[in-house]
Amino acid sequence: MFAVIKTGGKQYRVAANDLLKIEKLEANVGDIVEIGQVLAHGEGENVTFGAPFVDGALVTAEVVEQGKNRTVIAFKKRRRQNSRRKIGHRQLLTTVRIAEILLDGAKPVKKAAAKTEVKAAPKKEANAEAAPKETEAKATETAAPLFKAPKGEPDDLTVIKGIGPVAAGQLNEQGITTFAQIAKLSDKDVAKIDEHMPFSADQIKDWREQAKGLAKK
Repeated sequence: MFAVIKTGGKQYRVAANDLLKIEKLEANVGDIVEIGQVLAHGEGENVTFGAPFVDGALVTAEVVEQGKNRTVIAFKKRRRQNSRRKIGHRQLLTTVRIAEILLDGAKPVKKAAAKTEVKAAPKKEANAEAAPKETEAKATETAAPLFKAPKGEPDDLTVIKGIGPVAAGQLNEQGITTFAQIAKLSDKDVAKIDEHMPFSADQIKDWREQAKGLAKK
């Protein structure tokens, strides 16, 4: 027997004991999860379709592993605008093994992992006081600028070709405010900006070369 299920906005054809990677489910390894969105089921040529889901049909699966998919890179470049942006994404995945395909309201042999969530709740309550402190500490780390802004009047960074008002504001927020400061950026500084801000290393190096001429004026 097979079934067609829907989870994470995608559809999968499954049978008992199939290993399947789906978008992340909130469950621990070894838990039994229930997937109630069954679009169709059948055996051989006898297939029953739902409208959109089959009433009383249920698929249970055991969580085998929690992990991530490979990194997907989205790279955008505007020609002749000296503008590049690179963003990476890793989708969280849950590997499950299909346990049972149940029809007509049949109950699963193994129950879904509802107890696991109930046990986890007291731990959250016990750590309720510590959680705000950790959140504040992380917020402080995130808010800290990458560089220390020099004293004096800031320069108009939009004079540099490729830096618009938005980019200039982002640089100022990270403590980069003058031509001299950009001109003195080391390769490590360039890599640091490339990692934490939406600017590529080549783009920053080009700004550095332009800033060297502007800093002398």
